[in-house]
Amino acid sequence: MKIDMLFITYNRLPYVRISLPSLLAASRDDFALTIWDNGSTDGTREYLSSVRDPRIIRTVLSRENVKLHGAVNDVVSKSKADLFGIVFDDFILTPGWTTILAKAHADVPEFGLIECWYFGPDEFDYQRCKQKIQTFGAHQVLRHPWNGVGAGLVKVKTMREVGPLESSRTTNYWVRMAQKGYVNGWYYPLVYAEHFDYPWSKHFPYADRFDEWLAKCSTAQHQGIRSFEDAKAWHQIVMSNILDDPWDVKYYVGWRGKLRRGEDKLRRVLTGSRF
Repeated sequence: MKIDMLFITYNRLPYVRISLPSLLAASRDDFALTIWDNGSTDGTREYLSSVRDPRIIRTVLSRENVKLHGAVNDVVSKSKADLFGIVFDDFILTPGWTTILAKAHADVPEFGLIECWYFGPDEFDYQRCKQKIQTFGAHQVLRHPWNGVGAGLVKVKTMREVGPLESSRTTNYWVRMAQKGYVNGWYYPLVYAEHFDYPWSKHFPYADRFDEWLAKCSTAQHQGIRSFEDAKAWHQIVMSNILDDPWDVKYYVGWRGKLRRGEDKLRRVLTGSRF
């Protein structure tokens, strides 16, 4: 299956110097890569302009920050490929990952967004999530109605069926995809990708400049993360959702979704937690 890949960045040159070579080294030859810079001013644009690879079909140096949804919608609207791949600028990838995920998509029509596991091998707990690991022919997926956007593949026709991204916070988009009957999740056995934007990653570029990272990290800003301890606490909330919570999308929409959100608010009130 042919793959259109999008690598997107904004003002993160220390990340791009690690992640882009990883993408080019770890992925197979039959993908076409669009590199998208959202108006960087830190030298990222100059670095990207110097990278040469026959798989790079377009380097977009946007004058303005159109964010994730602007770049995704542009590439998907122009794509003539079978699959669309999204890779952020803070991942180190396992060689051969596209081959594994593309084969799964070729075999299973109902697969939606299928991703690499980017939470680290020590954070996977089979006993906690075994009820969510489902088999589809020769393939298995740790199923969840939404996952992140970091290192994964989705069918172009499926994205067109769901419609354009309306925001760069993509959770609702993948939930809509799951509501249409598509299976989202992480391929199993897990295909690893290191997400080195986590402050505990050994490749974290801001180990001695944590405040600078807080000012630049959109997740930290959105969730009110103010310290390393906050980052770990929020991460554990995410891991609990992925490992422990139901895979069926009905629990995240309608009255069930409102009930879950209400229970979360009550838990925070009772425990004094901000997350």
